[in-house]
Amino acid sequence: MGKTSTANLLLPFLFVLFSSSPPLITTEASKLGSFRFAPRFFGRFAANADLNNLQTHKSLKIQYETRYFTQVLDHFSFSNLPTFQQRYLINTDHWLGPNSMAPIFLYCGNEGDIEWFAVNTGFVWEIAPLFNAMVVFPEHRYYGKSMPFGSRDSAYKNAASLSYLTAEQALADFAALITDLKRNMSAEACPVVLFGGSYGGMLAAWMRIKYPHIAIGALASSAPILQFENIVPPETFYDIVSNDFRRESVSCFNTIKKSWDAIEAEGQTEEGLLRLTEEFHLCRNLRSTQDLEDWLESAYSYLAMVDYPYPSDFMMPLPGNPIKEVCRKIDSFPDGTSTLERIFAGVSVYYNYTGVVDCFDLGESNQDLGADGWDWQACTEMVMPMSSSQSTSMFTAYDFNYSSYQDECFKHFGIKPRSRWITTEFGGHNLLTDLKTFGSNIIFSNGLLDPWSGGGVLQNVSETITALVTKEGNVPQEFCFHPFASSCRSLGFHPRSH
Repeated sequence: MGKTSTANLLLPFLFVLFSSSPPLITTEASKLGSFRFAPRFFGRFAANADLNNLQTHKSLKIQYETRYFTQVLDHFSFSNLPTFQQRYLINTDHWLGPNSMAPIFLYCGNEGDIEWFAVNTGFVWEIAPLFNAMVVFPEHRYYGKSMPFGSRDSAYKNAASLSYLTAEQALADFAALITDLKRNMSAEACPVVLFGGSYGGMLAAWMRIKYPHIAIGALASSAPILQFENIVPPETFYDIVSNDFRRESVSCFNTIKKSWDAIEAEGQTEEGLLRLTEEFHLCRNLRSTQDLEDWLESAYSYLAMVDYPYPSDFMMPLPGNPIKEVCRKIDSFPDGTSTLERIFAGVSVYYNYTGVVDCFDLGESNQDLGADGWDWQACTEMVMPMSSSQSTSMFTAYDFNYSSYQDECFKHFGIKPRSRWITTEFGGHNLLTDLKTFGSNIIFSNGLLDPWSGGGVLQNVSETITALVTKEGNVPQEFCFHPFASSCRSLGFHPRSH
């Protein structure tokens, strides 16, 4: 296998391999009292997107056929359980057929509607013609239209109905689907290459590890597979976000850092909450300062993920170098201007760059616990401890409290997390050693300005497990562009001549 050339690295990996401009892995930190979830991945935007008005890759015409596959509800039981219909998107326009051994590119669906990921993953569509590849986008169970028990309401009814929403079951879905698809198309000899960004990148890496006989290799972008208990420091995520702002402006960093105390002081009374409502142009009266703090924290975290040097509209319209623009707004006021006035001007770059929003609905960014499947996953196996340090972070100091985390999960779902299950199932504490011994053909792509990179694989593990790191990069934009050919070669296949 040839080594991957650093000149041909994937562009900053985007949590999901974005369309033409921005990159992607997700963050919205929700806090309930002493409880704080890890920042969300970008699947939140897939859940809220207007799928009829999605903007596809600027230079690509993305076409696919929508199909459904009958999946087993529980792959690890012999009980007579119901099945469900898993949606998947497929394109065979460039595939040369089973006799050619042309590859199958499979994108591991994330925590959201698969169509959103398909139209925001320009990279896969861009390179498919170069390799005469079939493209398959399977949807993750319990998201989009792939609902067990016939409907979302039934699937999300209670802990019993949600108990089949796990990463292990999702990987088994992908394995069953691709095995059946290859058999029906007489394509058993065609190699499968996995792609994924953010949570999907984690799934791509884990699937290559768990099902090496099904996939020849994986490209895992912004995949924080080390963001679990006692592997990386829990302050890592918020420290990276903070450093992204500090590197633009120390005064901006300091203004944000002191704004939390200003918000708390103002919000001590009903009159103060009303003033905050007016100051931040909120659509509804603020009930607690926590809601406002979560809203601001979300903006700063997402800005760190998508701080591209060019305008983008992946999540919402943003200028190039949006953190620079946020800090320019915050720093541009004359001496004597209130901290909160500066903060509102800065955060408006993220939430209202086009100037068309009259008021802000905090409910759109602060969903109640249990409102989507990721909340369940975070309360069961995807437990990613997060803290913020008083000395290094611009956020309010916070120490992860596992007891509080357990209590809140039990309160809302009636279950307690299994914080060590992911590292038991897929490895983690000695993962780099284990990968070197047992793994092969995985590319981990990260941009160091992306806060999720702190939980990613940032160094080469072996000749065939490589890390593509962009020092000034954020969540990569669509995995990469045409030059990625050398990365594909490192997985063992090459573009075909026409």
